[in-house]
Amino acid sequence: MINEFKDFIAKGNVMDMAVGIIIGAAFTAIVGSLVADLINPIISLFMGGIDFAGQYVLLGEGSFASITEAEEAGAAVFAWGRFVMAVINFLIIAFVVFLLVKAVNRAKSMTEGPEEEAPEEPAGPTEIDLLVEIRDSLKKQ
Repeated sequence: MINEFKDFIAKGNVMDMAVGIIIGAAFTAIVGSLVADLINPIISLFMGGIDFAGQYVLLGEGSFASITEAEEAGAAVFAWGRFVMAVINFLIIAFVVFLLVKAVNRAKSMTEGPEEEAPEEPAGPTEIDLLVEIRDSLKKQ
């Protein structure tokens, strides 16, 4: 059983998946910073200084200066700004992953080189060959 487990772990697919998960986690932190530190301020600038992450609708009674205060007080909030930011994060991550996959595929196709042409198989006897064969068989009779 232990040997089977070692074989399973040693397979390339499992190791590739583990590396992908680790790199994906690090990549998520980078994209999160990109969105929070670079894109959100630009969006906020065009929206008149509004920070989407802090936008919410209070579903209960009371008045709170921020979403954090409302959550700490236990008030029900509809945090639509966080959802908007999650959608923006997803779109950015999806676009960057698309660009990475496209670049990897391009590099992969460049290293493989052009495909070799398959050697042509004989198409069979030509019309002239068939006529010559018929003529020769008729001469024999």
